[in-house]
Amino acid sequence: MMDQTYSEFASLKNKVIDDVMQCDLKDKSGLNDFQKLPSNDNIAIPRVGINRFRLPVIINNKYGETRSHDAEAAMYVSLNESKNGVSMSRLCSILQAESLESPMNVDTLKTIMARYREELRDETDKDLIEKAFLKLKFNYPVKQKSLKSENWGWQYYPVEIEAVETEERGFEYFLTMTYEYSSTCPCSLSMAKQYEKEFAEGKTTEGSGIGVPHSQRSKLTAKVKINPDEEFYVEDLVRLLKLAIPTETQSLVKRLDEQAFAILNGAHPMFVEHATKRVYKSFNANEHVILDWLVQLEHIESLHSHNAAAVIYKGVQGGLRADTIF
Repeated sequence: MMDQTYSEFASLKNKVIDDVMQCDLKDKSGLNDFQKLPSNDNIAIPRVGINRFRLPVIINNKYGETRSHDAEAAMYVSLNESKNGVSMSRLCSILQAESLESPMNVDTLKTIMARYREELRDETDKDLIEKAFLKLKFNYPVKQKSLKSENWGWQYYPVEIEAVETEERGFEYFLTMTYEYSSTCPCSLSMAKQYEKEFAEGKTTEGSGIGVPHSQRSKLTAKVKINPDEEFYVEDLVRLLKLAIPTETQSLVKRLDEQAFAILNGAHPMFVEHATKRVYKSFNANEHVILDWLVQLEHIESLHSHNAAAVIYKGVQGGLRADTIF
């Protein structure tokens, strides 16, 4: 029985080795190239590629300054039903070559998309790859002036740049950013002021006569589709969000700034529903630049152990929807 088991194992091992070695295609160095073998499965894959490829990228900000950022890239192409695989290393080498000295702007992204679709073909006489995709994630610093004092600090924004090119829709460019802000509950503010008034009038002796409304650090993640023919920077997205929700968290504050922040919050009490509608109005007022958008908001409650949340989107036909994954 043992001899038979060993014989079966040896036979299986030999078959695997034979299968692995049976490759009619070789690369330039003479090694077997299974990736270029045709596939008989007839199964297409919408996206295949690489996640978490790290590299420095050059980004130009709105004010003409150039900075290098430590980025994490995800890059994919579509695989048709006749192909066995794609050259993963080619995805990386193209991105590295194009990002080495060129800033990651629309022109560079278009070049990368074109090279992915052309150079990941097995043969130059084949049709272009149907779809190509690139996402770059990094933290983007912006100088933020203090509200009242002559100080400033760095506000860091988690940013994603996405480029997509398909036969059907052409080149598309997306910018995703997380924005943190403070939200004071209007209901809580009203009850606090009602209590202070009743205490001052002698209708109650409970407490100290000071009512503190609950407010919380809140955040939203906005994904916007940018018109590639228009100049648009991270700073522009920050400005639009700050116009909608002025109570952005602060980087560096003195007592003067802290008081100003309290006054600012008192002037802009908001439920998550209010914040959602504010962003809606701000983005839709800039339709020549922002072609489509999707926003997910969360108020991280200081009163409750749960959070208030909302999702809203522009509603373009065939565009971003609430089930889009950030």
